[in-house]
Amino acid sequence: MKADAKKKVLRRLSLIQGQIGGLIKMVDDERYCVEIITQSSAIKEALSGVEDLMLENHLATHVVEQMRSGRSKKAVEEIVKVYKLAQKKK
Repeated sequence: MKADAKKKVLRRLSLIQGQIGGLIKMVDDERYCVEIITQSSAIKEALSGVEDLMLENHLATHVVEQMRSGRSKKAVEEIVKVYKLAQKKK
């Protein structure tokens, strides 16, 4: 994993961890449902951002290396797998 990508992912995950702690407190405090749903949605968006960073890193490192080393079939399989996962999110 590229060092800058790792740093960004860890930072985002740390922020998400704080958001989840806040969400737990909101539920425990019986906050208004719409506020809880709004916070939950923000967490999902933040996780999606982590997935985007991981995908970018994977394509720029692992997939490129697979292509260079003659393992293009493996690279294509992984790209298709990620594409299918992205389709399920819709």
